[in-house]
Amino acid sequence: MIKIGLLHHEKDPRKVKKAYAFAAVAMAEGADLIYFTLRGVDMDRRRIRGYIYKDGQWRENNSDFPDVIYNTGSPQKFARRRRTYARLKQQIPFTTSALGNKMSVYSRLLSSNEFRPYLIPSEPLQSLQQLISYLQQNERLIIKPINGHRGIGVIYIEKEKNLFKLLRDGYNQIMTTEQLSEFLTSQLQNTKMMVQPFINCRTQAGQVFDFRLHVQKEGRGEWVITAIYPRIGAPGNIVSNIHMGGSTNYLESFLQQEFSEKAVTIKLFLEDFALRLARYLDILQYQLFQEKLDEIGIDIGLDEQGKYWLFEVNWRPGIPPNFDLELDVARNTIQYAMYLARTKKSIVN
Repeated sequence: MIKIGLLHHEKDPRKVKKAYAFAAVAMAEGADLIYFTLRGVDMDRRRIRGYIYKDGQWRENNSDFPDVIYNTGSPQKFARRRRTYARLKQQIPFTTSALGNKMSVYSRLLSSNEFRPYLIPSEPLQSLQQLISYLQQNERLIIKPINGHRGIGVIYIEKEKNLFKLLRDGYNQIMTTEQLSEFLTSQLQNTKMMVQPFINCRTQAGQVFDFRLHVQKEGRGEWVITAIYPRIGAPGNIVSNIHMGGSTNYLESFLQQEFSEKAVTIKLFLEDFALRLARYLDILQYQLFQEKLDEIGIDIGLDEQGKYWLFEVNWRPGIPPNFDLELDVARNTIQYAMYLARTKKSIVN
């Protein structure tokens, strides 16, 4: 029987929502699953101390190394035990590797003739002078953390005569140049930021929106679309993220409502784009780092002129709460992990 390790930075599996779904799907697929952290790894004895789900609860367990590892959780927290992580990765197939931050993904795609047209021009933000120079070229800007997620810390900036209008977390602020300088200095002291033009993608009702394309590998090692759905920002907000008050809708009904006769064309483009970009990034990841990907979330916008824009690519995208996709995501991941394990055993044999 194939044994799958679920590697996370959180010690208690009961605090990780996806852990139960993955344990249940593994059992249904005829595999064992052990949940563990890097602290539970004994490299010398090739043993893992973790948890298995049995008789309705998580129970502590000591076992041999798994056949394959589904690595999720925070890459930054894994870095605290970098040596253990690296040695484990040398000996056991990992389902994926972290994709990198927003600027690193942007830089990779910048060299692609196929995907460069969809990129929003972006640069690391380093000074007030750079920001003001950008505002002379673009009336409206977005600055956001290079390592950010869930739309946290995204700031909209617009110049109004000698003042600056800022919108963040749903609140408006008006700042002078001096106030903006102080604000920006405090932001850059703690967080690496990036700057890019604001892309206006709005519904007929005036709310910002984008499309989340969730793609995964399945049991044959092929990329498939798990879900495509629109995310609509809360009124007055500049981001569509669900964690920042946004909502979701079903793709077909949203496209019919917003784009009517173009609905089918847009749907076909999004499906094709999702698979093309996933395959491209997967190949590039292997060429650069000899690593593979198994799941990404792609955020893409459609502006007033009908142009598509790639907002960002996310590693380990979240699951929308109102689509009941937990088991779909878990099934694809478990089946792909089993495929990797069988492939490794076949090569060894």
